[in-house]
Amino acid sequence: MLSKEKELLEGNKKTINKHMIKDFLIINCTGKDNLVGLRVHNNFYIHKIRNSINKKDALTGNIIDFLKKNNTNIDKNFSIIVNCGPGSFSAIRTSLAVAKGIRISKGSKLYGYNNSLLTEFNLKNIEILIEKNLLENKLIKPVYLS
Repeated sequence: MLSKEKELLEGNKKTINKHMIKDFLIINCTGKDNLVGLRVHNNFYIHKIRNSINKKDALTGNIIDFLKKNNTNIDKNFSIIVNCGPGSFSAIRTSLAVAKGIRISKGSKLYGYNNSLLTEFNLKNIEILIEKNLLENKLIKPVYLS
């Protein structure tokens, strides 16, 4: 990678204070083993997505049902964490669209992570992602070559 590209990429990553992310919804949908997790009031819940997530309505419906089941309302103090791949293009695109929709409608914070950084989908590993500052708050990182 060219040094100018590397500088631009590193400049897009902001430090995320682990105290900024208390309650969160994590969307881990890459087309295989699709899961959604929810940490609220120090409790952690996992929901396996059974429907094809290539249809955004199915993912949105699953998330809404999951939030209702756990008596949770998303607001501006909530964080949305979404898996940015690698994986199925359609599944990741759908996940990003749903996450961005939640961010726009509820004012929550949005972060992304690389699939390879989360070896197992559990609270301990997700907290390691947060503590080690492995989340990106800029999901689209344009690189301009001159």
